[in-house]
Amino acid sequence: MESNKASIDFQVNRIKKEIFSNFDLYSSVSPSAYDTAWLAMIPDAYEHELPMFKSCLDWILDNQKDLGFWGESDENGNPTLDCLPSTLACMVAFKKWNIGSTNIDKGLAFIDAYVEKLLTKYCEGFPRWFTIVFPAMLDLAMANGLDIVFPERLQGLVINLFSSRKQIIEEPIHKCQHHPLLLYLETLPMSYDVDNQDIVKHLSEDGSLFHSPSATAQAYMLTKNKYCLAYLKSVVQTCPNGVPSIYPVDEELLKLSMVNHIERLGLAEYFNEEIEEILSQIHRNLVVEETWEMPAKLIPSLIYKEALAFRLLRTRGYHASSRRFCWFLQDKDIVMHIERSCRDFLSTMYSVYRATDIIFSGEDELEKARSFSRKMLERAISLGSGLDNVFVFPNCQRMIGHELSLPWSARLDHLDHRMWIEANQTSPLWTGKASFYRLLCPNNHKLMQLAMDNYKFQQLIYMKELDQIIRWSKEWGLFNIGFGREKSTYCYFSIAASFSLPYNSDLRKIIAKSAIVITVADDFYDMEGSLDELRSLTQAVQRWDGTSLTSAGKTIFDALHELVRDTAAKHLSQKGSDITKYLKKCWGEIFDSWMKEAEWSKSRATPSKDEYLQKGMISIAAHILVLTASSFLNSSLPNEKLWNDQYHTLTNLLMVTTRLLNDIQSYQKEEEDGKMNVVLLYLKENPEADVKDSIAHIRDFLEAKKKELLEHVFRNGLNDLPASFKHLHLSCFKVFQMFFHAKNRFDSNTEMLHDISKAIYVPIEVQKPQPLKILPLQPQPKKETLRVTARLIPHETSGVIACPNTHYTQHGSKSFMLKVHARIVSKSSMGKMFVSRGPSLSFI
Repeated sequence: MESNKASIDFQVNRIKKEIFSNFDLYSSVSPSAYDTAWLAMIPDAYEHELPMFKSCLDWILDNQKDLGFWGESDENGNPTLDCLPSTLACMVAFKKWNIGSTNIDKGLAFIDAYVEKLLTKYCEGFPRWFTIVFPAMLDLAMANGLDIVFPERLQGLVINLFSSRKQIIEEPIHKCQHHPLLLYLETLPMSYDVDNQDIVKHLSEDGSLFHSPSATAQAYMLTKNKYCLAYLKSVVQTCPNGVPSIYPVDEELLKLSMVNHIERLGLAEYFNEEIEEILSQIHRNLVVEETWEMPAKLIPSLIYKEALAFRLLRTRGYHASSRRFCWFLQDKDIVMHIERSCRDFLSTMYSVYRATDIIFSGEDELEKARSFSRKMLERAISLGSGLDNVFVFPNCQRMIGHELSLPWSARLDHLDHRMWIEANQTSPLWTGKASFYRLLCPNNHKLMQLAMDNYKFQQLIYMKELDQIIRWSKEWGLFNIGFGREKSTYCYFSIAASFSLPYNSDLRKIIAKSAIVITVADDFYDMEGSLDELRSLTQAVQRWDGTSLTSAGKTIFDALHELVRDTAAKHLSQKGSDITKYLKKCWGEIFDSWMKEAEWSKSRATPSKDEYLQKGMISIAAHILVLTASSFLNSSLPNEKLWNDQYHTLTNLLMVTTRLLNDIQSYQKEEEDGKMNVVLLYLKENPEADVKDSIAHIRDFLEAKKKELLEHVFRNGLNDLPASFKHLHLSCFKVFQMFFHAKNRFDSNTEMLHDISKAIYVPIEVQKPQPLKILPLQPQPKKETLRVTARLIPHETSGVIACPNTHYTQHGSKSFMLKVHARIVSKSSMGKMFVSRGPSLSFI
């Protein structure tokens, strides 16, 4: 086990040096084949027969994938939709300079083999960028003599695609149109009325057209603007190994994504200083931007980024304003647009939903954002996966489904980390203007390896400690006491999976043992002991002397006595102070509350709801777990303040919320057993109400107290408690929420077994990508395909489309009228092409 720890330490130190000490912004983003191809098309200013940026041409020569495409692949190594325009653009660049014939043949073969699979996958609705770019690239490819082949059954789909493009180009500018058409300058037909002055007017300060290398490349070829040229040269100089889809890259977004990735991999404990440095800088930037105003139009990537920043900053105690990502809810047109196109906003709504996991009292705007984003995610998932306006992350439907089915507050960190590791063997694909690009969190493969090794190391520790816990439970007679619930494994699992490993082994075992004693003793008071036996045990705990006890009462007291002795001895050894009196007092209070509840139950007495809660929030015994654990933390909190009779507000909130969670899920069983429960007491005090009314009332009260608890955990300045103390309370709350969120999982003998196995025993399941393979040429049935050809006719005027099978395009400095025809092509059994006559088909 020592060698495992040494290996992890080595990996951590290496990653700190390689990622954080030498952060290279542009090594974090994958190059865009589409944009690189457009820069490769620019002729030299003096020698027009040569490319201005030969390095871009060399890059696309060297970066064709084995299947013949250019562009990004999905988590399984298969081509994505952006590969179609990217591949066409790269082949056009080769045609322009009369090189790469072999590469062109491979590209055409790829399109022939996979165009149907890629297009039909999204036939229910293509993303806006693809609808604009792909038809234009087909135009350009055909204008350059490339012979593109489509199966005939795609005829209607391709015609609709061209028609949709025409509609987009002709639609009026609207604030919901987050990408202006000039962003796609290189794709616009001559019918789109734009002159050089319009282009120059829209240039950014850096000389770019909306920070798009491809659009700026076309802007330069049309205007010869020196600022465009300076921008393009800067892009190539900064990114010699292929240019990105967006330049300059948003450094804050990259760093936020890296922090989010590291935290969700379960590695934050190793990089706390580095994460804190990044987030403190981002927070300072937000504070400086005090003049922030609501954006004039919908920008999904901005909403995504601000929501991610909000979540990360809030969980670290920083103040952050929700209006920076909730503003869109104030605009009815934008809300309607998102509702109509929910699949296009999958990642944006996912980021908004996760940002609203932590809502404080009175934050109505966040409540609305949570409700709306959840509705959009549910609708998008029901419609099936689409292509997003921000990014496509691996296994997105699985991750979103998990997020919606189980709230963050009811999930244990250890299992969440496992899911993220298994789902993110590849980085997310961000949607650029016309292609995907991958946020390659620097050295992501090393982070993934560290995460897997770290999880395996944790499992080794957990298996060893669980064996020790079970042996202890058996040794002290609790494991086979003969009544009630045997929950040794459940107790240890919940502690281990919720507390991060920096807490020492002694601490985890002490809290697990405490939970076992609580479970057995609670069952003794609930179902096994007579009133005399219960009074004897309660009095023995009060005077801390169990010599007169017998049977189960003595077993429970002896185990408790040993637990307190061992806990106090370890605390004295590690922290230098004796906490015996505090432990005895707190345990005595818990046993007294169990006694009072037993008297109510056996005498059929009915306390008031408030009276019951006063005892019930003690009898749930959550406070003994967090206070004992907190006493072992490296904090400046003195014992007198930690174990104060009044308890801290945060501890009181934990006690009442855990009691309410338990009561909501156990009222039926407790009614059968004649026990009191807050749900039942509400019914007695409100005879006009039914069970649903009672549960709804208790849930509302619980939700309010939960918001208070989260605020005390995450809002700095609300109290002077150490962060570690606050986060232990949060972990304990999440354990109870996990057990009692939708049902009583704690009392089930099988409900938790799957989670326990994945947390402790089952190794990480990493599925290796299964890339597509090029099918060998072999005899196959005849099939008809649609061969797309082009006939270029010089055209002097630009204007609207004149006839149904004709549209206009531009190639170089000349305008052409492009007639598109189709011929039926049959493939013989030997794969040779035979052309037969067929009807002329129009695209537009």
